[in-house]
Amino acid sequence: MPEITEAELAPNVKALWLKALTAAQTKNHGYAIKLIQSVLKDAPGFLDGRKVLRKCAGNLTGGPKKKSKIFGMKTGGGLGTMKLAGQVKKDPAGALAAIEAELEKDPYSPELNDVLFDAFIALDMKASAAFALETVRQSHPEEIKLMHKLAEFYLAEEESMKAAEVYQDIIKVDHTDSAAIKGEKDATARASMQKQKWGENASMKDMLADSAASEEMEKASRTGLTREQLEERRDQLAAKYAEDQNNLGVVKDLAAIFERLEDWQSAQAYYDWGFQLSAGDVALRSKAEKMGDKVKESAMKELEARAAANPDDPEVKAMLEEQRKANIASAVEDANRRVEQNPTDPVLRYELGKALFDAGDFSGAIPHLQQAKRNPHIQSKVLLLLGRTFKAKNMLDMGVKQLEAALEDLVAMDTVKKEILYEKGLMHDEMGAKDDAISCFKEIYEVDYGYRDVAQRVEASYG
Repeated sequence: MPEITEAELAPNVKALWLKALTAAQTKNHGYAIKLIQSVLKDAPGFLDGRKVLRKCAGNLTGGPKKKSKIFGMKTGGGLGTMKLAGQVKKDPAGALAAIEAELEKDPYSPELNDVLFDAFIALDMKASAAFALETVRQSHPEEIKLMHKLAEFYLAEEESMKAAEVYQDIIKVDHTDSAAIKGEKDATARASMQKQKWGENASMKDMLADSAASEEMEKASRTGLTREQLEERRDQLAAKYAEDQNNLGVVKDLAAIFERLEDWQSAQAYYDWGFQLSAGDVALRSKAEKMGDKVKESAMKELEARAAANPDDPEVKAMLEEQRKANIASAVEDANRRVEQNPTDPVLRYELGKALFDAGDFSGAIPHLQQAKRNPHIQSKVLLLLGRTFKAKNMLDMGVKQLEAALEDLVAMDTVKKEILYEKGLMHDEMGAKDDAISCFKEIYEVDYGYRDVAQRVEASYG
């Protein structure tokens, strides 16, 4: 099924479309939706109409809804997504109207847009398929599985830069997603090759000047290099950088080598330069900021070691205290700037909340931590910090409530659960609820006798 533009609409359909646009512009969204649904029945390949339809439905429903935990259940009544998915397999064209009817109730539904994507793929409507998952990307970036699906789609369509951008969004949500980290690097490399108009059928060996260059690339890809090998690789890249300081690939590789060598200052400088060369690669900016944090951490550790070696030196103590204050103030400033650049990123909200907590601005930290709870991957540590923030404000009952919420989704007794239980026990103890406190400590005692002072607390409770 072909995708069409406004100019290709039949005259009677175009008249409906123009009425729909007028209705949308005057915020008569319900009427606009009815008109566009009629347009799409006659012109299912009209992507611009589908985009306006989604905006109108979004305005009526008030934005993205909280995602259902059970995939395939009914969303707002009508056909369930499982049934729609079955219909797509039998008759993708016929399923479009039914899917759109459900999307009218929840236009940002990840499940429904995923089914819509599959329908468009079956109909060979690639731009419309991309739009379906891009809707999820904008409204539910935490849907990692669908984000990977979108990135893989872009790669298959030779849209490598778009794939790299999707992978960067995944990394924002989950910094530990190794598939996304590798995917972003590979997609960026492919985009660079496409930009230089290397043949699409050329193998990596064909793109290398000779076997020595091939060996160098293979060597660079290894993760188990010794320090000596890393330094050798650093020197090779430095020589290339001296020849061309605007080669983004070399700059990124050099930054990564310095990072692995734990030369944080040099790594920060090269990641920052790479960000400037890339015309705004957010992943490189994030790397530069992290390296800047590492520089501060390293300087702080050196000063702490110096203070520990000279405990009676008032000058060193004063320097240490001054540096701590400066680091806290800098962390708040940096975190504020990052949130201003990307106010919808829950991870950045958490980092700002933590910086404000460290600075003693507990009231300022709370709204940012509350927004950070949207990201399920960091929810436990967000709730833990939020609990501690309420505790710092002497609002112990509210602090306990946050920790109880954090424990709901934790099954295994890992480090995070132990920390939350211990903090909850301390709060109960401070509130005078001794039995509740001991109950928390006992849960830890049963699996980890040596955790902090739980053994002493539990055993003392037996008199």
